[in-house]
Amino acid sequence: MQQLSPFNRRSLLRAGGMTLSAAGFTALFGTAGAAYAAGSAVSQDVQLLNAAIALEHEGIAAYTIAAGSGLLQPAVVDIGVTFRGHHMQHRDELMAAVERLGGKPAPAKAEADYVKDLGVAGLKSQADVLRLALKLERGAANAYLGLIPALGSDFHQVAARMAGDEAYHAAILSQALGEPIPKSALMFGG
Repeated sequence: MQQLSPFNRRSLLRAGGMTLSAAGFTALFGTAGAAYAAGSAVSQDVQLLNAAIALEHEGIAAYTIAAGSGLLQPAVVDIGVTFRGHHMQHRDELMAAVERLGGKPAPAKAEADYVKDLGVAGLKSQADVLRLALKLERGAANAYLGLIPALGSDFHQVAARMAGDEAYHAAILSQALGEPIPKSALMFGG
């Protein structure tokens, strides 16, 4: 499997519900995560924010690809386009934060790279697309929850707000797939 970046939604899914402690950050973000757990400087904020930007670029690409796939009903395309708009707003907020810190925001990859990395060729139905989107949104919610303790205090609130958006997206997608309401609480961040 090709690596998207030091941080991507699929690596979060492989980590499966892991609490993003120092060890979790190291697994997902490399040494930058370990440095954060121990306390570090602005450069690590830039690295983590850029990792989140890469996450948002992937989400934007996923919803763009899904909208043009021909697999979705028009109402589902509308929802996906709305969610893509949310991810674009997240990306823009994160890019502004990186620039305020004096960093350079992470660029998006070519759409063809996302097509390959997301396994788009294996998607054959609307349900397949929705399942992929749900996995990506759950992974993103967990990622943002993990970022809250790692980021400098100026960025806690934005990470928390984005985690809420991702959890909301996951709830809508879960309902669209007919998944039952989970019996246990604390579904994210654990």
